Amino acid sequence: MIDEPQSYTLMSEPSYYELVYQLARHIPPGRVTTYGAMADYLCLGSARMVGWALHQSLMGDDVPAHRVVNRLGELSGRVHFRPPGLMQERLEQEGIAIKDHRVVDFEAHFWSPKVLDEEDY
Repeated sequence: MIDEPQSYTLMSEPSYYELVYQLARHIPPGRVTTYGAMADYLCLGSARMVGWALHQSLMGDDVPAHRVVNRLGELSGRVHFRPPGLMQERLEQEGIAIKDHRVVDFEAHFWSPKVLDEEDY
């Protein structure tokens, strides 16, 4: 499960963006997940809303937004990185091969947020 933040500035509940950021921080290096898998796990919003939240995190947060791809394993968010090749560069540094802006062997690198609900995680 996602940990509750220790303090809140204006609300007693974490914002949707903060829930997305917390979940993204659980994605292990060398693994990727999808916008849709994150949205399904959070039971809030859509894959597109997860993308919007992650786009906002690119301003320097410690959120590994580069580990989130579309349902086909494509680096659809790459255009929001500066420079645009940064998403691919970060994934390759973690050992993930990319070809034509797509994760090679996507299924083998896929991480499901559902593992957070498993006892041994």
